[in-house]
Amino acid sequence: MSDCLFCKISRGEIPSRKVYEDDEVYAFHDINPVAPVHFMLIPKLHLDSLAQAEQQHAALLGKMMTLAPRLALEQGLSNGFRTVINTGKGGGQEVFHLHIHIIGGGNIPPMVKRD
Repeated sequence: MSDCLFCKISRGEIPSRKVYEDDEVYAFHDINPVAPVHFMLIPKLHLDSLAQAEQQHAALLGKMMTLAPRLALEQGLSNGFRTVINTGKGGGQEVFHLHIHIIGGGNIPPMVKRD
């Protein structure tokens, strides 16, 4: 998709602080981090969200999930990290290109507040 923000970033049309790149995926630091380390891992193939993923995308999704811990460790997250995939407007997705947030460092609060 030519006007997609993350497609433009992965093509180098918009500057980013790159964490990793290969033929299929691109990782870059979030411009509005919620933690000391906060980067996103995206497929170069445009998928609006996880809801659009199909069986044909299984290898790509598997690659992304196994790459996330390696990149997290390289970014200094040896004590753990959080992965987040927001899916659709109801799931809090803001940029409609599938992406995994990798977040860590500092004091990360619980995902869901418990009473």
